[in-house]
Amino acid sequence: MKAFTYERAQSPADAAAAAQRVPGARFIAGGTNLLDLMKLEIETPAHLIDVNGLALDTIEATDDGGLKIGALVRNTDLAADARIRRDYGLLSRALLAGASGQLRNRATTAGNLLQRTRCPYFYDTNQPCNKRLPGSGCAAIGGFSRQHAIVGTSEACIATHPSDMAVALRALDAVVQTIRPDGTPRSIPIADFHRLPGNTPQIETVLAAGELITAVTLPKPVGGTQIYRKVRDRASYAFALVSVGAIIQPDGSGRVALGGVAPKPWRVEAAEASLPRGAKVFTDALLAGARTTAQNAFKRLLVDRTIAAVLAEAEDKA
Repeated sequence: MKAFTYERAQSPADAAAAAQRVPGARFIAGGTNLLDLMKLEIETPAHLIDVNGLALDTIEATDDGGLKIGALVRNTDLAADARIRRDYGLLSRALLAGASGQLRNRATTAGNLLQRTRCPYFYDTNQPCNKRLPGSGCAAIGGFSRQHAIVGTSEACIATHPSDMAVALRALDAVVQTIRPDGTPRSIPIADFHRLPGNTPQIETVLAAGELITAVTLPKPVGGTQIYRKVRDRASYAFALVSVGAIIQPDGSGRVALGGVAPKPWRVEAAEASLPRGAKVFTDALLAGARTTAQNAFKRLLVDRTIAAVLAEAEDKA
């Protein structure tokens, strides 16, 4: 790990201003991903800004009947909150499907959104990776690609986004709240928050330099049957091959977001009109333009079968 300087921020605005002022600065809260990357010298921040003391760790009701989740709310506390379990069960289930109890005790809402891919070539500094070193190439293309993305990819990157929580937030139409270095706030719909790789896979979100996440807001509950189903190689502490976060209404309409198949949580609202027609028709629309490899082509069928299972479960519960 390379040497760095450290400070404790006194306010969100102070943290954002400090991050812009010091080149190479990074925010740190739970550190469950950042510290691992620093040890491997994949991330080498010159300065760490500790935001743990900023009182962003509460869950509050909003005027429109939704919830405001502070950026520092730990994943364990969020999953266990009675309001989340009652009205946003999809989010609670997604959180409990991720990582381990120990990590959920430390991981934060903002950190979960910002965690970086678990592509093995990203973590192996002996391999080329455009996320780690832009312009070096993508070893996953033509390499071992079983875990990799089948939609939203580019010639520069086929990595997937690892978050379970983000998949649920995408289905729930969450909004990310931030503060910029000049002190002004910004609201970013979760649909727009994560970027597809294109030619710049190292730029993973729309956050500007120094911009700090302060909260995530959920709209008022939409009802329906909420399901999170995660398919993985082992029952715990594994990232998704395919995950489905769904809100299905009694008439068969609904919302569906996927994990494990794209560089960001994958949802195509235009495809959801075909949900009542069944899993196969919906999956064809949802994964239109998919580009698979010989090793991950099975994900196409796995998505179809997992969505079919989710729809059948929703019908039984209804």
